[in-house]
Amino acid sequence: MQQSQSRSLVDWLSYLEQIHPVNIDMGLDRVGAVARRMGLTRLPFKVITVAGTNGKGSSCAMAASILMAAGYRVGVYSSPHLLRFTERVRINGQELPDCDHCAAFTEVEAARGEIALTFFEFATLAGLWLFRRAAPDVLLLEVGLGGRLDATNVVDSDVAMITSIALDHCDWLGDTREAVAVEKAGVYRAGKPAISGEPNPPATIASEAAHLGACLRQVGVDFSGKEHESSWDYQGLNQWRDLPKPALPLMNAVTVLAALESLGLPLPESAIRDGLANARLAGRMQQLQSAPLVIVDVAHNPHSAAYLAAQLRKMPCTGMRRAVVGMLKDKDMAGSLAELDGLIGEWYLASLTGPRAATAAQLAAALGESRPAREFDDVSAAYQAALAASSPDDMVIVFGSFYTVADILAGVAV
Repeated sequence: MQQSQSRSLVDWLSYLEQIHPVNIDMGLDRVGAVARRMGLTRLPFKVITVAGTNGKGSSCAMAASILMAAGYRVGVYSSPHLLRFTERVRINGQELPDCDHCAAFTEVEAARGEIALTFFEFATLAGLWLFRRAAPDVLLLEVGLGGRLDATNVVDSDVAMITSIALDHCDWLGDTREAVAVEKAGVYRAGKPAISGEPNPPATIASEAAHLGACLRQVGVDFSGKEHESSWDYQGLNQWRDLPKPALPLMNAVTVLAALESLGLPLPESAIRDGLANARLAGRMQQLQSAPLVIVDVAHNPHSAAYLAAQLRKMPCTGMRRAVVGMLKDKDMAGSLAELDGLIGEWYLASLTGPRAATAAQLAAALGESRPAREFDDVSAAYQAALAASSPDDMVIVFGSFYTVADILAGVAV
């Protein structure tokens, strides 16, 4: 115990990476047992669980922004982080000091005994311990992978929402949207609001919600959003007109409002307006500079790449668009790159590092020989080459992975 209390955060994170033989070991038996020992399965404040293939982070950002504008104290648990592990646990937008995380890890280590935990499971329990100690009014709990067997699902939430359903992590979640939906819907709870923001839902969302006894509300059926040129309307349990368009995906904003109005907390319309207008999230359509315009986005599968492409089409570019791409090899590289076909003039392909990393050569094979592409050993070299080749009227887009965007943000961080 004395040894664990003296560990730095860097030491703890290194230790967490070594104590379980695999990074992903899905199932709630082990993590659930430790959570029950620590009293973390039922938390003494409102909890919204956020699942989905894409859009979880932006949904948490918008929900937090709205709730904080309404005067509530809000916790957000998210993953993965971009630059610092401490990004994963935030109270009212603020990260906690390293010593708090070390204290939480010490508590988990003492409670787990001989039970093996993955990095994510250990980190999730530590995060829940920190939130219980901080006692926010509302906790936004972002699912890591899937839902049903994810470590975050040890908590009984008051509202659970699904942002989107697409194919990703097929080795763990299944290779059909129907199978993926079953895993995501595993966060739903009997008698509790179950929000689905997927506009083209597999039938298994409804059947799984019914099986669990959850109170399903689906976009296009129970709530909806209507977009105008410079504003949008929400129709659900409440009606809000001429709302400001957020800087984050509008469909996720629609789903967020459905979840928040189901939570049962007073929510002034002024807070909704202010929250939507001010919500931001690092690494999502984030502009780093102009002339040339540089945009970074963590799009890493075809569904998120399609959204990135749609946003780029709305952004005029009189020069050339250059893309800096680094991806993981277990992602649908060809499908993701194809979504930007016709938008990119030159491709700058970068190798990532680590066991899941794709090489620049693998990306080139996925892109196809007909596209002009250059290959680089790392993201920084690719990015610098793209900048050097660009004129003020050009655009540089960096995407493909959290790791790719993190490399760039680390270079520009003050």
